[in-house]
Amino acid sequence: MAPAGRTSGFHRQGNDWFCSSSLQSDITVVVDDVKFHLHKFPLIARCGKIATIFEESESSTETTLTVPLEEFPGGADTFLIVVKFCYGGRVELTPKNIVILYCAADYLSMTDDYDEDNLLSKSESYFHKHILKDWKGCILALQSCELVIPRADELQIISRCINALSVMICTDPSLFGWPMMMYGSLQSPGGSILWNGINTGAKIHSNESDWWFEDVSYLCVELFERLIQTMEAKGISPENLARSIMYYCKKYLPGLGRWQGGQSGLSRTVASFSMMPANVNQDALLRSVIKLLPEKKGKSFCRFLLGLLRVAFILGVNNTCQDSLERRIGVQLDLATLDGLLIPNYSDSDTLYNTHCVERMIHYFVSSEPSVASMSPLSADLDTSPLSGRFRRVAKLVDNYLAEIASDVNLKPGKLRALAEALPESSRSLHDGLYRALDIYFKAHPWLSDKEREQLCNIIDFQKLSIDACAHASQNDRLPLRVVLQVLFFEQMQLRTALAGCLNVLDAESAPTAPLAIPNEAAGPRVHRDGWVTVIRENQVLKVDMERMRSRVGELEEEFSKIKEEMKKATKSNSYLSTPRLVPRGIGCKPLPQASDAQQDVVKSGTPTPRASVEQARSSIQIPRHRKSSSLV
Repeated sequence: MAPAGRTSGFHRQGNDWFCSSSLQSDITVVVDDVKFHLHKFPLIARCGKIATIFEESESSTETTLTVPLEEFPGGADTFLIVVKFCYGGRVELTPKNIVILYCAADYLSMTDDYDEDNLLSKSESYFHKHILKDWKGCILALQSCELVIPRADELQIISRCINALSVMICTDPSLFGWPMMMYGSLQSPGGSILWNGINTGAKIHSNESDWWFEDVSYLCVELFERLIQTMEAKGISPENLARSIMYYCKKYLPGLGRWQGGQSGLSRTVASFSMMPANVNQDALLRSVIKLLPEKKGKSFCRFLLGLLRVAFILGVNNTCQDSLERRIGVQLDLATLDGLLIPNYSDSDTLYNTHCVERMIHYFVSSEPSVASMSPLSADLDTSPLSGRFRRVAKLVDNYLAEIASDVNLKPGKLRALAEALPESSRSLHDGLYRALDIYFKAHPWLSDKEREQLCNIIDFQKLSIDACAHASQNDRLPLRVVLQVLFFEQMQLRTALAGCLNVLDAESAPTAPLAIPNEAAGPRVHRDGWVTVIRENQVLKVDMERMRSRVGELEEEFSKIKEEMKKATKSNSYLSTPRLVPRGIGCKPLPQASDAQQDVVKSGTPTPRASVEQARSSIQIPRHRKSSSLV
């Protein structure tokens, strides 16, 4: 709007504007430090404000009147357009400048009382005829209100634009010919399809309810918020409002589109080709969005809330906004995903992920169901209640979350235990997920003491471990010995129970009076029974192998002890055989051979081993059987 150089009888010199006329100026108007050297009669004839100032200063003796205009709408550029209008120039009204000129005319009181068809009445007529009935013009006019919101509110420009947009959104968009989507330049201004530049007369029929998301996303936060509130009052579905808010946030919050899988793929409308994105304050946007979002549940909506929470931590917004988002996520935590919960820690904490917010969201989820919060941990009501599916999903999600964060070396054992115990005990039918998380944690924290390991293992109910988990835990050297023994005990209990069940089934099947079962109904128990029978047989084979190994080890130990005794006797034989000693004949023994005889035997036989010497000594001792028997008698 700002002309440069010499334009329509006005020229600029430095920071001053002059009228190209032979008459000397007698009034100077100052707007934003820019001076306009003008003549009072053209201005007084159309501007009531300047006329009033001139009447009040008639007693002044100054030849040139100076009139400062503070906070003039649109600044010096807009005032130059008004000056041209006062001097009889032609002013072109457009959707982009109508609001600014409307406010400027109101500021200067350019009513029909001073001149017929004055600027204020012209602006009002153009606004009513060309803006409120056109989608593109209404969007552009509303976007230009950002600089003059207070005065535009006084003139009810914003409220009328918002009401007009709300009506168009509620109505079939093909009636207005806007927005022109998908075909781009292949449409005429009336919405018809063009072929080689020729209007075919065919209309585009679009039943999509999100055609207006892109255009309204060019509004500033304040105007967008007021538009959403107006549409909500007019009864537009909360789903569409939530989707439009999500679209707006993805456009102006960094990274949110990446976490949500990018934009929704809508083409830019023709209205948006001539608009610039709004200058959005991200903190104000977050606070506004939290107020605008409806109470809605859904996987995509929960993922969007988690993305907003991540952005809130990045921007460091106040705790009230963070708490509101955590509460909204907590009541639908069963719809969250693992990657959404893995929120990095943007504070000075040592841990890699923000576990505090996840713990709070789990508590919000549990407290959102009063019946579950008051339920006993050992109660079985949760297993049969409709809420069991939600709690099972959250338990599985929390177990996977614990397994992901367990490798963080800075994660404290108390925090891991607090997260695991945040849910009721009956929410987990199996504790395999908890065992997996603890195993990863023990592997990443080898410096933990046995006492700390035992305290962490107390969160696991070993009776709820599967067969595979029990087999792994019984051989896990990272678990304390007491825990391993406990696992083995429960494993034996499970095997005994399974064996007893199998025997009962076999007895029932072998009974002659047993009724014939339907094959389809018996298929499931039979498969389950066969699986347990296989496990029992394998366990028995292992036990037999272990017994054989133990007996073999015992035999080897006994043989080794005999060899040691023989070696000891062989080393003592030399000193024992060196002196002649008589064995009492009362038991039928002969005198022991002398050392010389033993040496002769040694010479004859070469150099025998100690074992051979012992054998020779044993052979030299002859005990007659009849004497032995007579002596015993």
